[in-house]
Amino acid sequence: MAYVISDACVSCGTCADGCPVGAISQGESKYDINADVCVSCGACEASCPAGAIAEG
Repeated sequence: MAYVISDACVSCGTCADGCPVGAISQGESKYDINADVCVSCGACEASCPAGAIAEG
């Protein structure tokens, strides 16, 4: 199951930099994860300083 980014996202970009498959991009108010590309590795969750990412 793909990961999701909550509204707690502070748009720092750390998750996007750490995503090995490039599934994360800047959205209008926060970063977004493309579920079709996400491989559920957990790298983004581990790197998020705001704790805004969880398995969805």
